[in-house]
Amino acid sequence: MSDTPSILQPTDHPAPMPLVTRFHLLIFSVTLSITAVALFRIPADFLFQAHWHATNADWLWPRGIALSVAPAIQAVLLIAFFLLGRALTKNHFAKTQHILDPALSFFLAVPAVYQLGLLFIGIGSDLDIIRGEGYILGAALGFIGLVLFYAERHSYGGLRLPWPIRSDRGWFLAHRLTGLATSLVGLLTIWMAWTDPGPAILALSYASALILLPTIAAIVSLAVHRV
Repeated sequence: MSDTPSILQPTDHPAPMPLVTRFHLLIFSVTLSITAVALFRIPADFLFQAHWHATNADWLWPRGIALSVAPAIQAVLLIAFFLLGRALTKNHFAKTQHILDPALSFFLAVPAVYQLGLLFIGIGSDLDIIRGEGYILGAALGFIGLVLFYAERHSYGGLRLPWPIRSDRGWFLAHRLTGLATSLVGLLTIWMAWTDPGPAILALSYASALILLPTIAAIVSLAVHRV
């Protein structure tokens, strides 16, 4: 037997627990329940006014297509986070779980509330949940942006990405730029909800905001890491 230590240390094994928890599955189940109620209450030939120009709708969503968007997005998120959790090492899992867990909950909650908004539209309610969600989402992103902007370096705080930000200056720049971008996206989301271009455009803007921000964080942190 060789005395050379193994390349694979204990912390290199996959994480023992997945990132997807019962709470995340509960949110998904709630969305499916809302979808079932909507299919029962909304006529099969109902068309959602997905986008309007001036006072006329120029984009219509059939009931089946509109109601399939939110569950499909959630299913993709659950699969992606499950695979991510299995790919992380024990050490990295321990350092990122407290951030990735609520992040997944947040990502799943957005389409769940949107689905509830479609249900209210389909039954003829005047309560515009989808626009209200935009205000809440924008405010949440603005708050997260401020937290990132003023965050101090900490082993378990700030951006948690596969690559480390080694220098204090790089960590400072990454969080300032990411925090500023997050706050700006939050303000843009609020503006989109205020102008109300239609449920479909709002859905695309919400999804774009949630996809864009991790992308910006990854690009900025990777750039300062390499520098």
